[in-house]
Amino acid sequence: MQRFPLLKSWIIGVCFAVGTLLSGCTAVRFAYSQGPELSYWWLDGYADFSEAQIPKVRDTLEAWFRWHRQTQLDDYAQFLVRLQGHAAGPVTPELVCRSYQEALSRVDPMLDKALPMAVDLVRSLTPAQVQHIERKYAKVNREFRNDFLQPDPTERFEASVKRALDRAEMFYGSLDEAQLEALRRGIAASPFNPELWLEERMLRQQEALAMLRRIANDKAISPDQTLASLRVVVAHVQRSPRPHYLEYQQKLLAYNCKLAAQLHNSASREQRASAVKRFKGWEEDARSLAADGRKAP
Repeated sequence: MQRFPLLKSWIIGVCFAVGTLLSGCTAVRFAYSQGPELSYWWLDGYADFSEAQIPKVRDTLEAWFRWHRQTQLDDYAQFLVRLQGHAAGPVTPELVCRSYQEALSRVDPMLDKALPMAVDLVRSLTPAQVQHIERKYAKVNREFRNDFLQPDPTERFEASVKRALDRAEMFYGSLDEAQLEALRRGIAASPFNPELWLEERMLRQQEALAMLRRIANDKAISPDQTLASLRVVVAHVQRSPRPHYLEYQQKLLAYNCKLAAQLHNSASREQRASAVKRFKGWEEDARSLAADGRKAP
């Protein structure tokens, strides 16, 4: 969801649970319990909330996390059980892609709950706050360029390899030399295009800023109209209106599924057991958090 500031931050804030649950964090339950507070500070970094807005934002985040804990985590646990079964044996690229799409589909109910809750916040934003969001955009774009668009090709390649290696070792532990070499070849041949990704991000940012400016400058826009505008922007995040970018995404996804399957199928019994253990730990965290949610008033 690396998209545009306020809406990006809202979605990330309310989806912090999933990001934490699947991030490899060693303190998932603690981080989840701090989700409303961490999400508030994340959001505030974009919108710079006023004293009048702060209580409403905090109450809304608390309500969203309460809903999420009580309604979504049991489903995550069941999904993680299925992933354990997949991780125990060989996989195909098609299975990897199906699992990815299944995980992604769990964003939809979170958005369905979050967007109506975001309407009052969006309608309360001032033109000055929209400018603050625009400045934050510029900052995150600079960070993106530093992370993904290093001028030196070798440095850029090594950064890509490190990101992929970190993700792989989160599941499998240390890779052997043959696996590392295969991963490096896979990254070298990848269609990943950070320039195109940044271009798309910036177009989405401009679309979001235009929406926010329109709402901030025209208080006659109704809550229903605001929600409709939010849904359009989110729909464009989920599916770009630009055919060339959609084609690129599909190509990259297919390639990444193939590369992930190749790596998994090269894993030893011990490495696969490590992946199963990782998913099992997340499953247990999800079940524990869900049980806590059922006890909450």
